[in-house]
Amino acid sequence: MKRLLLSLAMVLALAAPSFAAEDIVVGVTPFPHKDIMLAAKPLLAKEGYNLVIKEFTDYVQPNMALASKQLFANFFQHEPYLDNMNKEKKLDLVSIGKVHIEPLGVYSKKIKKLADLKKGNSVSVPNDPTNEARALRLLESNGVIAIKPGALVTVADITKNPLGLKFHELDAAQLPRTLDDVTASVINTNFAGEAGLVPSRDALVMEGSESPYANIVVVRNEDKDSPKAKALMKAVLSPEVKAYIQKNLVERGIVPVF
Repeated sequence: MKRLLLSLAMVLALAAPSFAAEDIVVGVTPFPHKDIMLAAKPLLAKEGYNLVIKEFTDYVQPNMALASKQLFANFFQHEPYLDNMNKEKKLDLVSIGKVHIEPLGVYSKKIKKLADLKKGNSVSVPNDPTNEARALRLLESNGVIAIKPGALVTVADITKNPLGLKFHELDAAQLPRTLDDVTASVINTNFAGEAGLVPSRDALVMEGSESPYANIVVVRNEDKDSPKAKALMKAVLSPEVKAYIQKNLVERGIVPVF
């Protein structure tokens, strides 16, 4: 009888469902992507998933880490950037949802408005293809320069530069550190926020809310319809996370799109 009971207990133990949380590893840049994922973490925990957040400080490694299966997903980029990376690096990564917009802004410690720019002043811009194009288009829309038509324009495509501005193309993460050395810098909102800049207060000009560059959650194509992907987006696009963004991040330039 004892043997029978022991065998029965073992069978029941093996048959019992496991409630150990399954990891969802997501790569992010620190602000605001980490903040948003932290807001989603308890919601995922209720669904049986443990959200593991890996921080990156550049715009290349998160996609390479995702492609090599070091991550399940990443959250740091917009779709034009992803499209370019897929093409350049021959990746097979896809968006599973838009979360927020981070408008680019022009910042300066030396002038109060763009009209104060003078001949020969220096301006730093992001050096990755899509964000450099965004930065230059922002300056063009404010009458500073003119550029050739096209999606991925660079400083080489400037057709009018009446002030003879000197442009410095740098890694996006470095731009806040250039503010002491240049007259103005066009900085991504996440890196501006990390540097203590408040877009609504400190930016000379910003992209409008109509900007098409919404930040997206990205996975490998093979995982786009998986239960983990669906659970991740259910949490990230939840009313709770939207309320968190509106309460804590909107004043820092982060605009939800869901």
